[in-house]
Amino acid sequence: MEQRISIVTLGVADLPRARAFYERLGWRGQEIEQTVFFQTGGIAVVLWGRDKVAADAGVPDRGGDGFGGITLAHNVRSRTEVDEIMAAAAGAGATVTKPAQETFYGGYAGFFADPDGHVWEIAHNPGFTLAPDGSLILPDFGQAAG
Repeated sequence: MEQRISIVTLGVADLPRARAFYERLGWRGQEIEQTVFFQTGGIAVVLWGRDKVAADAGVPDRGGDGFGGITLAHNVRSRTEVDEIMAAAAGAGATVTKPAQETFYGGYAGFFADPDGHVWEIAHNPGFTLAPDGSLILPDFGQAAG
């Protein structure tokens, strides 16, 4: 298996509500067969009914009433961008779960949950490089430790 992710699918309770939320953040998607696709750099984020995602994966849908153990991260180039995006998310209907603040790694980050409880981290990490297209370039951690 190649070390990459092609699609992140978010199971949602109300597809029109979820699509409207992401579009209020400035995303533009395409809907086909009750599925919304967003091109997000080199991968896609897909919104699909929770029940359909669970059935497709062969797992029970235990509802959206708890943390699923996953966060999605959107890294940005500055602390100002973190604050701007956190404000936009709150204005679009997100629940801010942790306001933006200094991090243990010398960065600045905040967290919000979308209307279906999917948790997003908006972060500025001065140790990571963002390419002009927004893709993340990890440092060589072995060199940093050596």
